[in-house]
Amino acid sequence: MASGTALIYDEEMTTHKLLWSDPVCDIEVPERLSSSYEQLKRYHLVERCVHVPAREGSEEEILLVHSSEHLEVAKSTQTMNEEELRRVSGNYDAFFFHPNTYRCARLAVGATLQLVDAVMSGKVCNGMALVRPPGHHSQRNAANGFCLFNNVAIAAEYAKLKYGLQRILIVDWDVHHGQGTQYVFAEDPSVLYFSWHRYEHQEFWPSLKESDYDAVGLGRGKGFNINLPWNKVGMGNSDYLAAFFHVLLPVAFEFDPELVLVSSGYDSGIGDPEGQMNATPEVFAHLTHLLMQLANGKLCVILEGGYHLKSLSESVCMTVKTLLGDPVPQITGEMAPCLSAVESIQNVRAAHKPYWKWLMYEALKNNICGRKHCSQCMEINMHTMNTEVLCFVNKLPPIKTATTDSKGSAHLLPAPIHLVKEIDKTEIKALVSGFYADLVKEDKTLLSLGSMLAILDKILKKEVCNGIAESPTSSVSVAVALRRSVQFGFQRVLCIFVGDMQIIPNTEDGKILVIHICEKEQSEKTSFSLLLKDAEGNDFFSAVLGFILPVAYSYQPNLTVIAVGPNRSLGISGISLLFALLQGLAESRIFAVIEDTDINLMRSIAKALVGASTPHFGVYVPPTQEKVNKIKILRDQFQQEWKMLQCSGKLSI
Repeated sequence: MASGTALIYDEEMTTHKLLWSDPVCDIEVPERLSSSYEQLKRYHLVERCVHVPAREGSEEEILLVHSSEHLEVAKSTQTMNEEELRRVSGNYDAFFFHPNTYRCARLAVGATLQLVDAVMSGKVCNGMALVRPPGHHSQRNAANGFCLFNNVAIAAEYAKLKYGLQRILIVDWDVHHGQGTQYVFAEDPSVLYFSWHRYEHQEFWPSLKESDYDAVGLGRGKGFNINLPWNKVGMGNSDYLAAFFHVLLPVAFEFDPELVLVSSGYDSGIGDPEGQMNATPEVFAHLTHLLMQLANGKLCVILEGGYHLKSLSESVCMTVKTLLGDPVPQITGEMAPCLSAVESIQNVRAAHKPYWKWLMYEALKNNICGRKHCSQCMEINMHTMNTEVLCFVNKLPPIKTATTDSKGSAHLLPAPIHLVKEIDKTEIKALVSGFYADLVKEDKTLLSLGSMLAILDKILKKEVCNGIAESPTSSVSVAVALRRSVQFGFQRVLCIFVGDMQIIPNTEDGKILVIHICEKEQSEKTSFSLLLKDAEGNDFFSAVLGFILPVAYSYQPNLTVIAVGPNRSLGISGISLLFALLQGLAESRIFAVIEDTDINLMRSIAKALVGASTPHFGVYVPPTQEKVNKIKILRDQFQQEWKMLQCSGKLSI
């Protein structure tokens, strides 16, 4: 299995620069690359990546997307003087030529293709290419918006040609619409293009009607172009995550890509003068983590925009850290999408209902609610942001995943799993008599607690990131674990039960949120418990993306406990993906308690915890109308409490 993260950077791409005064173009500076790379070095991330050299893209590769006329114009600028360069630059909207621009643009193309080759060949699992000039605005016959050659579009055509790929997802989170990419693939059902962008009802550049939500593609490509327009500035972390939960991820899992390419513009981040958005750097870690669950982890991130150097460099670091498999930092800010964001998301879902199975039975309404308003132009305290990011970088647990070898099966689990010593039986008996006597009634439970508490304590002390324990009585073990976590000072614990098992009511009101995925109605109810039945197979994505993830992100736990018991309504691949998706929460702090001794289940969960690519989920089949209605009833019931639910189905004022 592929492992490692590629990083591609060539200092020569900083030689492309503006030689005259131009207030439109003067923000696209060489320091965008150099400051990002220097920050990666400061956080010791460069040395952890696999170095892949850049190369020049060939003329044949460039011609996969662009016309020969466009290529010849670009080539001709290499020998021009400043006056000639200025004149030819004036033929395009927001672009400038330098004598070395053509060379840099070919390096940008080649670096992007080198990344695709490294990922597709299995040399690495994923990676990032830091390139200039960017690409997503450039069109077949024209430079546009700082872009000469469309790096990502060329990469998609190259991957289809060289590797025979039939399904490629392009995610464009730049704050500007990548109209160049849209034009290239408008009629192509083999490429799913998703772009969110500042639009303001066509007032913001590039100010095109075809950037709106109703531009869904042409001909055979209908449904494969998804535009999510932001009609106000100030969009934040919750707005971006809501777009993923309620639009992108359901479509992406149904599309089932073989490769994911990201047009990674960070002008959609806080402090950027172009975007005027309010999303902080850690949100890009979350977005990256979610995309890593697609295409067996084959993810290529290619730099596009980003013009606030501090915000840009921190966001690049967050992206690379996540690609490397580091714990995902806690998200900040209120977890409630704003009115304008909800409206845009609803419009996109309505426009794409004819084309996607997951929307088949959705009742799409226009009643919307959420955060009361978007922020407009805000004062940004970048120093505070930097401190928070730096603190997180320096407090990572030294070990990712822990277990014990109480059953002698630890050697069957994937490396690297760290073995911890069980707590002594005498100490366990003293603990039980002092704190858990009301919960522990049987000797077999008592015997398993030495293993379970040893792992849990390592997680609570932040010595390890996550862990996995076997228990013959998972319900009791989880009840003990929850009480111990709250005693330790954890104030928001998310507990998910998978399978038919007794839930022992907790007495820690408000500190524990319980979600139960099961086949049968349970008699046990608590005020903070959500019942979710029949989430198996084809209904998994409707349940997890439409309900569990939005609720979990609304709650923002600082620990996640997942118990897997008998008679599960989820298969092994679904359970693995659930674990992988939930690692975006609680700084990836997850404690797994497994009652089933199936070694394949244990191995699959362990792989998810150590960060291995999730297994293929299979051919997508839409959920039944009955199951969609059940999820909708749950959303309606809980959306006022958990506001990240408020982008799906019927919404109340």
